[in-house]
Amino acid sequence: NMEHHIPIHPLPEDIQQMPQNETVCKYCGVSYLIHHEFKLMEEKVKAMEAELEHYRDSVVREKKLQGELYSINQCVEQLKNDNREKKERLNDMSGQLAAKQEELEDTLLKTEVISGQLKEARSQLKLFRERTKRQGHIV
Repeated sequence: NMEHHIPIHPLPEDIQQMPQNETVCKYCGVSYLIHHEFKLMEEKVKAMEAELEHYRDSVVREKKLQGELYSINQCVEQLKNDNREKKERLNDMSGQLAAKQEELEDTLLKTEVISGQLKEARSQLKLFRERTKRQGHIV
């Protein structure tokens, strides 16, 4: 944007009356006032370039973070799926365990019944042997 700038306040008369060799750099020939403005503009440009670089870096960082976020979201979904599968497996195993516990309780009850029957049979065998022994003595 190269507009012609018309100053609101003109240069003071004493500066306008100064000889050119006092208002111009002897090395480069540029007016000191223009040189000063140019240096200010250079500083602004440097600041804006630094800000622009920061924004460029921000775009790169944002893309990187978006990639990381996507990866994290995929990982979370995988963990949710794994958790769901493990819950289903745990429920299945809990059902199997309950069935085995019931089966064990049935077996223990049967064992108690059989144990009682065995005890009764031993007791009857003992009585039978004692009777047989007495009858053997009697004969």
